[in-house]
Amino acid sequence: MNSKLTPEKIDQWLEKIINNKNVFGAVIHVENEDRSFIHSSAAGNLKPDNLYFIASVTKLYVSAVLLKLIEKKKISLDDKISQHLPSDLIKGIHILKGTDYSNQITVGHLLSNTSGIPDYFFHRQSDGRTAADHLLEGNDEPWPLERTLEHVKGLTPRFRPGKKAAYSDTNYQLLGRIIENITGKSIAEVFHSFIFEPLGLQKTYTYHDVTDTNPPPIWHGNKPMWLPRYMASVGVEGGIVSTAQETAKFTRAFFRGDFFPAENIQALKQWRMLFSPGMFYFGMGLEKLWIPWIVSPLKPVGEVLGFWGQTGSFAFYHQKTGLYLTGTANQLNGKGHQAIGNVVFKVIKAAL
Repeated sequence: MNSKLTPEKIDQWLEKIINNKNVFGAVIHVENEDRSFIHSSAAGNLKPDNLYFIASVTKLYVSAVLLKLIEKKKISLDDKISQHLPSDLIKGIHILKGTDYSNQITVGHLLSNTSGIPDYFFHRQSDGRTAADHLLEGNDEPWPLERTLEHVKGLTPRFRPGKKAAYSDTNYQLLGRIIENITGKSIAEVFHSFIFEPLGLQKTYTYHDVTDTNPPPIWHGNKPMWLPRYMASVGVEGGIVSTAQETAKFTRAFFRGDFFPAENIQALKQWRMLFSPGMFYFGMGLEKLWIPWIVSPLKPVGEVLGFWGQTGSFAFYHQKTGLYLTGTANQLNGKGHQAIGNVVFKVIKAAL
């Protein structure tokens, strides 16, 4: 490990992003390939071993499950979703200019966010508002798949399946139901039996009990948000609760090939640029950070792979340095991504 990277520096960088305006608490865990360097740092109102909602980092766990099911020949990315979902459930979820493309959507379209199905969470309705607007105003409501699809059927799809890419939580709700139908288990049971139990994750679970106050509220600006009914309803798209250390254990297993052959990761790198949150590349159930050249012109950073969460949560692997980086800024307004992203880049640059 490069001597320029020290626990003291990580602590200092993290402490500097706490400003009691946009980032009230943050955690970062860093470890290298041979685990000769391991450090967990926290600042503000979070501790190194705090539980927190990993938000859309959950989707990387979905990728692990699907790729494992593909290895077992239970499903294919080329399968039409109509092979795994009832026709009355998906009918009319993608009608564009009078043509119903619902039966043309594949599992691969969902996993790569190329289905064109609107994102129920951030897609603007006719009144200019979104489901997210209502939730962030404190209206804690569940959003199960049936409600999501009823809502989506009243929205205009973004494009024909496979033509472009646009981030959509709806895709992952559909993937969750497909996984449940194939395995005969709830998504919480699937995560437990496929991932949590084999890896010996003692603190990680899928949020389901609305009286559970172990994960801290998620901040939106200077306001703490507590949305247990919503979080309990969206386990597959963002409902896993974990720690930075246990998220790192999963991330290491993902890229090491514990769930599927590690060489299969290359096939996931079908990158398309997306713009929310921030700018990043999205492949097949995998994200790559967009890193401007100016960040490190003399020492190119290279690929940083993994997943962002809407709350500033993250799980990344940097192959060039062998670093795994996990944690959260626990902030919904986007400022957390920028702040914690800067810390991630500083850690990687120091290790180059």
